[in-house]
Amino acid sequence: MTAMQRIERRMKKAHSLLCVGLDPDLQSMPKKFHSSKTPLFDFNVMVISATHHYVCAYKLNSAFYEAFGAHGIQQLHDTCAFLHKKHPDIPIILDAKRGDIDSTNAGSVKFAFEYLGVDAITLNPYLGKQALQPFLERKDKACIVLCRTSNPGAGEFQDVYGMRNGSLYLRVARNVAKRWNTNKNCMLVVGATYPSELEKVRNIVGDMMILVPGVGAQGGNLQRILHAGLNAKKNGLIMTISRAIIYVGDQKHIENATQQYYAHIEELRHAKKQ
Repeated sequence: MTAMQRIERRMKKAHSLLCVGLDPDLQSMPKKFHSSKTPLFDFNVMVISATHHYVCAYKLNSAFYEAFGAHGIQQLHDTCAFLHKKHPDIPIILDAKRGDIDSTNAGSVKFAFEYLGVDAITLNPYLGKQALQPFLERKDKACIVLCRTSNPGAGEFQDVYGMRNGSLYLRVARNVAKRWNTNKNCMLVVGATYPSELEKVRNIVGDMMILVPGVGAQGGNLQRILHAGLNAKKNGLIMTISRAIIYVGDQKHIENATQQYYAHIEELRHAKKQ
């Protein structure tokens, strides 16, 4: 089963478009974890225990683990191993934004797909298709290409207009959908803070899956995002939320916050069907 099939199967099983980000910041997590020898892993286990009923995937941003060196990478690995063992049906996304020359990318492929065993990885398209070929040729894994990101300064390059078919981010969307996705393993990243741009991307890429960060702490509006981004099958979005869920308090508060986001997304999602 390919990563894309795993994601779609989990979406149907959990009736969910919600993805929780496992981005453990030592300064933001409860103090009881500060004395642990493996605080990132222990915190993640708590979050997973509180949220796994409601998610279609988990997304792990590698920077939060890299900050702790080898010990952090080990906890990243152990979190993935825990998910493989306890929740093997839940896909894992590595948010690493890789994208170098092809020989360097071969190492990133090995790290993500073999060492960690994740289903998908985020990629920077700046070096072009040829450089990303080591990722794209993995038919069993998913390549999530940055298109229109959620950060406030994203437009400095992504909105540059002058290409024959519009802004740079639209060129990325078009190339990924029409030229890069020959193995049907590509997705795009479009931030929840830019619903108008999301709608333009959706019109270009058809039913392609889109990862949508920026809901919650970054202020993305759920109703506008779902209206702009749902595909013809009334899915096609992976709505990723991190801080607004994982840093609301103890395990019970995390579960409550997750359930509320899940319920709100589903309410709005089905309201669009009417």
